[in-house]
Amino acid sequence: MPRFLTTLVGAALGAAFAAAAAAQANFPERPVRMVVPFPTGGSTDIVARLVAPKMSEILGQQVVVENKGGAGGSLGSDIVAKAAPDGYTLLLGTISTHAINPALYKSLPFDPVKSFEPISLLVIVPNVVVVHPSVPAKTIQELIAHLKKKPGKLSYASSGNGTPLHLSGELFKSLTGTDMTHIPYRGAGPALIDVTSGQVPVMFDNLPASIGHVKQGTLRALGITTLKRSSAMPDLPTVDEQGVKGYETYTWNALFAPAGTPKAIIDKLNAAANAAANNATVKTRLVELSAEVVGTSPEELRKHVAAELAKWGPIVKASGATVD
Repeated sequence: MPRFLTTLVGAALGAAFAAAAAAQANFPERPVRMVVPFPTGGSTDIVARLVAPKMSEILGQQVVVENKGGAGGSLGSDIVAKAAPDGYTLLLGTISTHAINPALYKSLPFDPVKSFEPISLLVIVPNVVVVHPSVPAKTIQELIAHLKKKPGKLSYASSGNGTPLHLSGELFKSLTGTDMTHIPYRGAGPALIDVTSGQVPVMFDNLPASIGHVKQGTLRALGITTLKRSSAMPDLPTVDEQGVKGYETYTWNALFAPAGTPKAIIDKLNAAANAAANNATVKTRLVELSAEVVGTSPEELRKHVAAELAKWGPIVKASGATVD
């Protein structure tokens, strides 16, 4: 190549690298989309709408929450996976989008690991084992004994086949050697109605949804499903400490960007997201909703996703749940 062409190419490449570096340094220069892959009103949407305004303040640009529900969170996730890797389109992912759906759906248009850059695991929301007051059990061990006296006679409700609440029940059955009939509903709300009315005796539910019913006495809480107790119900023992060793289920929300997003932008988003979630006002509200604020590094989130995929894949397979 002639020397003058080499010089021109070098100059062009240098200018391109300089422009890219400047764009990363000045990020964000316009509003950022935070895609929630579920309808409005759910726990993921609530977390997004608490964190996004504070991130807007920190970043100096508006962080706009957009709900793109469908296919158990896969539709919104795919939108982000295929977006430009420039930090302006983010995903508030969950246990469904990044741990359960890959095993539940026969094919997904994205890879939960390869299609995304992890930013931060923001919050963990515990589940709780609840029963209708007509059930004689007051502890997890009493529930296990009750179930073993009536194998297959009792049922548990969930928000649908292959959902985290369904699989929480399947994991419980597997670890305790008990048998219950799964009753899937079209969402956690309808399931909870039938449990509080006594039509279905047992449910593994998100703590924020059930805690009001527990306080009112229309449900009895037997155990928290995380390995440590919830600050929302500190006197309620975990399932693990009641003898079901290794039992741990919860919902989580984590922030992701499209694969290939530059590290400098990921680091800036990580700092903003963690600061927003740990802001005193935001954190207080999240704790009131029974969410445990975490805030991790991108690498810690990467390891978390890998561990969750390894954990839930076999459970989904054992449950027999599939979606075309």
